[in-house]
Amino acid sequence: MDNSFLIEIEDIGREYIIGSEKIHALKSVSLQIKKGEFVALMGPSGSGKSTLMNLLGCLDTPTSGSYTLNGINVSEMTEDELAEVRNKEIGFVFQTFNLLPKSTALENVALPLIYAGFNKATRGKRAMIALENVGLGNRVDHRPNELSGGQRQRVAVARALINDPSIILADEPTGNLDTKTSIEIMGLLEDIHTKGNTIILVTHEEDIAQHAHRIVRMRDGLIEDDYPNPSIKSIVPRLDPLKEKGSDF
Repeated sequence: MDNSFLIEIEDIGREYIIGSEKIHALKSVSLQIKKGEFVALMGPSGSGKSTLMNLLGCLDTPTSGSYTLNGINVSEMTEDELAEVRNKEIGFVFQTFNLLPKSTALENVALPLIYAGFNKATRGKRAMIALENVGLGNRVDHRPNELSGGQRQRVAVARALINDPSIILADEPTGNLDTKTSIEIMGLLEDIHTKGNTIILVTHEEDIAQHAHRIVRMRDGLIEDDYPNPSIKSIVPRLDPLKEKGSDF
């Protein structure tokens, strides 16, 4: 594992004004994540984990403190700058899949490449490889309503990987799936991690968090605990390019 930090958060705070009340969603949170780590971010409702997830994903900016992502200070960026960082550095996997209903699996996966400026032929080729890598090479022309929940989440994972991002941010990725399909999706994320990807998993489910190699627990806007998962032996991921054709995730 690379010893450099991919994520460095120092004394991050986030406040919201609701009516006349000031809500301290995060209170001086510091966190460092190395390249190649698989981290589960846990906490009950109101703990601040969703706020921290939004900050990590550059969907929001902090009220105080600093956030450095892959050597870039993103704490005070404009909306347009944050959008560019999101497209280049972060792959999102959501509980609700967030697929375009009228677009095919191939079109959904290729979407981030449009914003990245790739031509149509390149987009199609890369999206096809990404879908084959998640076992959906025979479903490229299917629309979301023609796919099972697990298949839709695999499309979402392929889309998250398409730009070779620094981080895969998975927000409750199994929340809408049955137990068997949840296990399959977590197995897919584990395979992706062994190829060198950094994964941050946001979940409230203990059994899902146990797939991660490090667990960060939050409560009342603070990090309550941060420890290596004792049930998993340390695995050094191979830092192979995600786009290598021989990959089988």
